Amino acid sequence: MADQQIPAEQQQLNIELTEEMADGTYANLAIITHSFAEFVIDYVNVMPNMPKAKVKSRVVMTPQHAKRLMKALIENVKRFEAQYGVIKDQEAPALPFAFNGPAGQA
Repeated sequence: MADQQIPAEQQQLNIELTEEMADGTYANLAIITHSFAEFVIDYVNVMPNMPKAKVKSRVVMTPQHAKRLMKALIENVKRFEAQYGVIKDQEAPALPFAFNGPAGQA
């Protein structure tokens, strides 16, 4: 009886959120690169009139997980807009920046 599988709907995943992570990291720019094996998302906080910005966080994921993230974001934006109204697109200023870091390739 100990070797029986627990149905997926009964399994739970406990996710720990440390105090440090709970504060979050603000980013107003995401730079996305990819190779055949992975997507790399670098989150940056660009400040006005500052010629330099640092990557605050980097997330590397498989293409399958990147697609799941895209679908989850689409669904959550729809829910947000249903509750709070349409998010207005702002015309992004042209950012003349050089990304001096390793390329997102495997």
